[in-house]
Amino acid sequence: MNRVLDKQRKRAKRKVHIRKHISGTAAKPRMTVFRSNSHMYVQVIDDVAGHTLVSASSMEAELRELKNTVADAAKLGEVIGKRLLEKNIDSVVFDRNGYLFHGIVKSIADGARKAGIKF
Repeated sequence: MNRVLDKQRKRAKRKVHIRKHISGTAAKPRMTVFRSNSHMYVQVIDDVAGHTLVSASSMEAELRELKNTVADAAKLGEVIGKRLLEKNIDSVVFDRNGYLFHGIVKSIADGARKAGIKF
């Protein structure tokens, strides 16, 4: 149990350190990733106004078949990228939310880049 709490503390510390330097605006919002053991979530946030502009998750009805794998994370990244382009947003700041830029988090970023989002 101690190992699990230690992992959570380390992630929380990384998250605070990252958020000191990253902030989203209306012109260049912040794209943040959250992953649980069974689902993936992506939000694009305007921190100045405090609003979520676009979101996508594996809990949505049309994305329900996506599993928590690297291949499906790329598909989720492409979906969020298409939704951003529909809102005329082509550039974001990527917030890995304390996770290492590896595996699912990297795959979501690559999928968004494939859809045409710059960061």
